[in-house]
This record gives sequence, C-alpha cells and structure tokens, in this order.
Amino acid sequence: MVHIEINTGDSPIVTAAIHNGHQIRPELLPYLNLNETERLREEDPFTTEWLHISDNTIKVHNSRFEVDVNRPREKAVYSKPKDSWGLQVWKEDVPAELIEKSLNVYDNFYRQLADHLDQLLLKHPWLVVYDFHSYNFRREGVDRYASPEENPEINIGTQNMNRKQWAAVVDTLIQSFREYNFEGRHLDVRENVKFKGGYFSKWINDHYGDRVCVLPVEVKKFFMNEWTGEANQDQLKHLRELFISSMLPVREAAEEIFKVKA
Repeated sequence: MVHIEINTGDSPIVTAAIHNGHQIRPELLPYLNLNETERLREEDPFTTEWLHISDNTIKVHNSRFEVDVNRPREKAVYSKPKDSWGLQVWKEDVPAELIEKSLNVYDNFYRQLADHLDQLLLKHPWLVVYDFHSYNFRREGVDRYASPEENPEINIGTQNMNRKQWAAVVDTLIQSFREYNFEGRHLDVRENVKFKGGYFSKWINDHYGDRVCVLPVEVKKFFMNEWTGEANQDQLKHLRELFISSMLPVREAAEEIFKVKA
C-alpha cells in the first residue's frame, strides 16, 4: 500500500496535504473504535484539491488516526481521548508490533521528506512550503458555530519559524490572502489565532529553517459541511484560485530576501 506520495518538479514552491489521508491499515481495523464518518470529521478532506498549484507535492494517504505525522513521534499514535478531541480511537490496547508498524510509516515519511527537500535545495537557494490544513468550527453541534473572533477563515501559523528572517514572505502571503476578492468579499485572515503550527513545520524549520519557509495554512471548514462531509465545489475552486494568486508575490518576496543576503 502506498502511504506517502511525493512528486518532484522544478518550482521552489512546495505544497503539502498531510492530514487529507483516510486510509487505515486493514490489520488495525478490528481495534478501531471510530466509524468512517467520525474519522472524516477530524481529518482534512479536500485539502489535496489545492496541492497542484505547484509541481512539488507531498500527500499522506494514511489517516491521522493511524499515525499523525504532524505530531512528535512519541505522540504520533493517539493513545488517549485527550490526544484526539475527546474521541476514544481504539476499542482496546493495540499490540505493540502494530504500533511499531505505524511508527515505521512515520519514520519513512520523514526520510522521504528529507530526500525531497535535499534534492530541491540542490536546485534552489530557498523553498516555500504551503502546508495545507482545515479545521472544524461546528464541533459542538450541527447548528452551533464557534466564535468568529477566535476562528479566522484562514489561520497562518508562524510559531515554528524564524519570523524575522521570513517576515517579507509571511506578510506578503497574508496581505495577498486578505486582498483577494473572494466571491465579492475579503476573507478573515490572521496569524497564530487558532493554530501556531505543528510538528511538520517544526521539523523542517529545525533542519532547514535558514532556507525553507513553511507556511501552515489552516482553512476553517466554511467551504464544506463538516458533519456530512459535503463540499461546496465553487468555494473549493475559489480557494484554489486564491492560493494561486499568492504564489508570484510570495516568490518575489523570497527572492528579494535572498538577493539581499547575497
């Protein structure tokens, strides 16, 4: 079974959808306490719709309920409800050998990621990674909406980066998103309100932070019904267009940083 799919192209822009995956290894299914709908609600469906704005893409097929590559290795397999939004993921303790197989998927992901970035950095002085995610805002019930003040439509997480070094890129991305005409209005785009960045961005920053800028882009699930899993196809398309519109200014901002460094 293919767990991770990485495509290498010529662009210095990389896109990632590491929580879109829904696959669970068959040997784990007897232990799983969640049905497909419950899993889907906490996964990031449709984020792969935005991957192909670049020819460098990273896609994880495994569900985060099998192994979560956006958490540290010791927390990558959820073991308690507090790890997983109060959900009891497993009916009973999963055998250690099966957990180890899940952690092998995790290790393989980071090996492939390192190879991918190493290869790209032979061709480019810098890289920018769009780390696409989505998040629930109706968690308390079908008709109960979380406060807009605390739940921006797009949240950019910058906790794990050298914000000063990459300021021009981050500020350009946020400005581009805010100024885009999204169906006759402007989206609420803010930084570090709902999420500040996960382990994926931290790992890349720790290993490549002076040359790779990771931009965790968390989109509130206003473009879909998080309870039924149904998407608004027009809004998905317009979000993709929004992301495309940001790429040239982001690229120019990164080039300017490295021109000054040179």
